[in-house]
Amino acid sequence: MKFENLMLQTLFSACLLICVLTLGAMLTTHVSVPNVAASHAAVAAASSAG
Repeated sequence: MKFENLMLQTLFSACLLICVLTLGAMLTTHVSVPNVAASHAAVAAASSAG
């Protein structure tokens, strides 16, 4: 029982850490919309030409 408890607590801690790091990365990213659209424009043009 103790081993299962430890494994579940470790899994919960790892998942919580990943969620917090992902949320922090999303909130602190400074990418403007025109830059993102410009970087994807070449890919969109290449895929529609084929």
